[in-house]
Amino acid sequence: MNKKVEKKIEKRPVIGMERALTILRSPLVTEKSTTASQYGQYGFITELNATKTEIKSAVEQIFKVQVESVNTLVQKGKIKKFRGREGRRNDIKKAYVRLVKGHTLDVGAGV
Repeated sequence: MNKKVEKKIEKRPVIGMERALTILRSPLVTEKSTTASQYGQYGFITELNATKTEIKSAVEQIFKVQVESVNTLVQKGKIKKFRGREGRRNDIKKAYVRLVKGHTLDVGAGV
């Protein structure tokens, strides 16, 4: 008759506040992200080397909310010509963050 003892593990931030502020570059303000915000999903432009756990931790630290999931994508930069020379725009990493029900986010306030 072994009883399982549940240990409450404290959640420590994976990253520091300084790193959290550099991970989230800006909120993603598009038609798609504005519509998704009605359902508790918000978009951010992030650093290219940021992981999902770092993004989750950064949003939780900066905005003081609980994050349910994070989806990311890397948008490759377009090749453009300027004065006959070919150039390339920078790659962008986007993160769509879904919050736990009952939590909302004022994107302009935290960053």
